[in-house]
Amino acid sequence: MENKRILFISQEITPYLPESEMSEIARYLPQGVQERGREIRTFMPRYGCVNERRNQLHEVIRLSGMNLVINDTDHPLIIKVASIQAARMQVYFIDNEDYFHRKCVFTDPENNFFEDNDERAIFFARGVLETVIKLRWAPDLIHCHGWLTALVPLYIKKYYFDDPLFARSKVIYSLYNDEFPGSLNQNFRKKLMLKGISNNDVKILEDPTYVNLSKLAIQFSDALVQGSATVHPEVEKVMLESGKTFLPHQPKETYIEAYHQFYDTI
Repeated sequence: MENKRILFISQEITPYLPESEMSEIARYLPQGVQERGREIRTFMPRYGCVNERRNQLHEVIRLSGMNLVINDTDHPLIIKVASIQAARMQVYFIDNEDYFHRKCVFTDPENNFFEDNDERAIFFARGVLETVIKLRWAPDLIHCHGWLTALVPLYIKKYYFDDPLFARSKVIYSLYNDEFPGSLNQNFRKKLMLKGISNNDVKILEDPTYVNLSKLAIQFSDALVQGSATVHPEVEKVMLESGKTFLPHQPKETYIEAYHQFYDTI
């Protein structure tokens, strides 16, 4: 069995956010495969509701200090890290005052979807990949969890494709029942563009809905996982018809071993 390096990228991980299907998988799956001999790195956003003192987050100075330009504006990239002692596992946090210091995750206290969630998705995806480059850690597999990670497959295949660090990387995208309302900002396509990405690559985001963003992630991924027992019907149809290597939804009791074996098929 090949000792694959696996990069886990998730929009939520417990105990830093409340328990959910996604946050539990993103917490226990990395530990489980690490205990089976894999080498892992794990990333999530440092939302303002993540208590830094209680969770003992601290900044990694050698990784911080880069600026990412989004919509012609510089945004400092801050990297923090915390340890889950029981799991012997570190979690890296992507932080930025403009995007992640508010006390809510995706909606304000009145349940309004944040207008800049599109830019937060861009910043998170690019922030993770740039940090992995700084770590000089070449992942064999990149496993993405949640719509906030949906740009990672596109960026790996179109922007970072000639970076030696990602030359062998395969991308797995897990689809969950995590639909957001309406559409992201209508300028999303323009903001996410980088060298190597064509207008045709992101044409589907003319209307940046959850379904279309999921279709984009499916298109540029190498393998797919159904993370929730039920997902959006249109997304499920595209997923099943994609012809990509696919793992159906797994029960809580056995999913770690199932994912572990799945990784060897990619």
